[in-house]
Amino acid sequence: MFSKDVLAGQKILVTGGGTGLGREFATAFAAFGADVVICGRRGTVVEQTAREINERGGGHARAIACNIADSASVAGMIETIWEDRPLTGLINNAAGNFISRTEDLSMRAFDAIANIVFRGTFNVTLEVGKRWIAAGDPGNIVSILATWVWNGSPYAVPSAMSKTALHAMTQSLAVEWAPKGIRVNAIAPGPFPTAGAWDRLWPEGAAGKADAHDGNPMGRTGKMHELCNLATFLVAPGVEYLTGQTIAIDGAAFQATGANFSALKSWDDARWKAARDAIKSTNEKDRALRQT
Repeated sequence: MFSKDVLAGQKILVTGGGTGLGREFATAFAAFGADVVICGRRGTVVEQTAREINERGGGHARAIACNIADSASVAGMIETIWEDRPLTGLINNAAGNFISRTEDLSMRAFDAIANIVFRGTFNVTLEVGKRWIAAGDPGNIVSILATWVWNGSPYAVPSAMSKTALHAMTQSLAVEWAPKGIRVNAIAPGPFPTAGAWDRLWPEGAAGKADAHDGNPMGRTGKMHELCNLATFLVAPGVEYLTGQTIAIDGAAFQATGANFSALKSWDDARWKAARDAIKSTNEKDRALRQT
């Protein structure tokens, strides 16, 4: 679909770039010749991902440990990035989510999602945007959202609230920053299976995960190269007139089914307890990895 050097000369920051979708984006961009910077809370994870990307050849990858929910940490990271040369693109990918009945949520659980998705994404967007504007440089922002921005999602309320706010940010900044040469778009993926996040959204194992494509008109989940191709299209030259859009890539699941967690309304207390236990186990494994 693209020439091998379609992103040559670009420098793109991918938040949450050490694992999951962020890792896929960073790997694809580097393969097309971009220099990528990947950030994440776990320094060892992003460093390992950067090493693996560099071993593949193409563009260059650099890792920076950063908690994007902390504005001081973000400011320090962007300062470090700009010491070399400015970014040309930003992929707001860092996120978190899990399923839960809203009445079972604590404010700490709510903040765990909102601080990353809502506050963290704005932290990075503002810090990068201010530098582009001050220097008179063009820029390109793509945020990774969900189709829930159009119809919400029961049992994932913190994520639905936060990502809907970013959808509004996309539309708002596209207008405000267009005269400054900065494009702002978003992608709303359907189910693209990744480890960790997938286990928090479908904690019941293979049987539960089958729900992810039940009723999908294409009868399947997404393939990573399809998502990366769309992201590459948005950051590549040639579509400079495209801004202010949130583009769904979900096999028409949103139109056919609503594509959210409304089916979980049939779960009883025992099933919710089993889901909480499974999610807790996944979180404990992640904490153990961060400490190694």
